Amino acid sequence: MLVTQGLGTAASAQSQRTYSVCGMVRQNCVVDGDTVWIDGIKIRIADIDTPEIGQPKCDWEFQQGIKARDRLQELMNSHPFEVKRVGSRDEDRYGRKLRILVSNGRSLGDQLVNEGLARTWTGRREPWC
Repeated sequence: MLVTQGLGTAASAQSQRTYSVCGMVRQNCVVDGDTVWIDGIKIRIADIDTPEIGQPKCDWEFQQGIKARDRLQELMNSHPFEVKRVGSRDEDRYGRKLRILVSNGRSLGDQLVNEGLARTWTGRREPWC
């Protein structure tokens, strides 16, 4: 998949990448529905919140989190996208870069929201269970 990369405001270089589910090596992979690694940089998708996989509060949250992760991986591998900076904050409190992923002028996060796998980020976590 051709992916426009860039962790600044917009992207310029293109290269071939395949995104896997993250394991021990975290170079180009999907952690969950709202966290990915691109070129070894951890990115929090800033416009959405998805159910947790690592510390879910119920089975439903875990199952929905897996669906969101897998769908994001599918979108990242099947659509060219740009990594764009939004707002004035560069990183969250965990050191993740705050970015959105945009394909054909549309946020991949918005697509997950429309498919019922995420919700729009409001600035704070809400319970899923």
